[in-house]
Amino acid sequence: MRPLAWIGVLLIVAGIVVVAMRGIPYTKSHNEVEVGPLKVTSQERGMVPPIAGIVAIVAGAVLVFAGRKSSV
Repeated sequence: MRPLAWIGVLLIVAGIVVVAMRGIPYTKSHNEVEVGPLKVTSQERGMVPPIAGIVAIVAGAVLVFAGRKSSV
């Protein structure tokens, strides 16, 4: 299998995980203000939507199809 096909397989597996978990939550931290020893940070919570998993599965399938070996 070519490297392009392996990337496609990884995308398919990641997409299946996202769809199976109904999205993956994540948290981002931002340093808002830093004055001397005082730091004020904020956290933003988000979710990778399941539709992103479906898109990853489709894109992975396209890469697997494009990366398969020629039988000539």
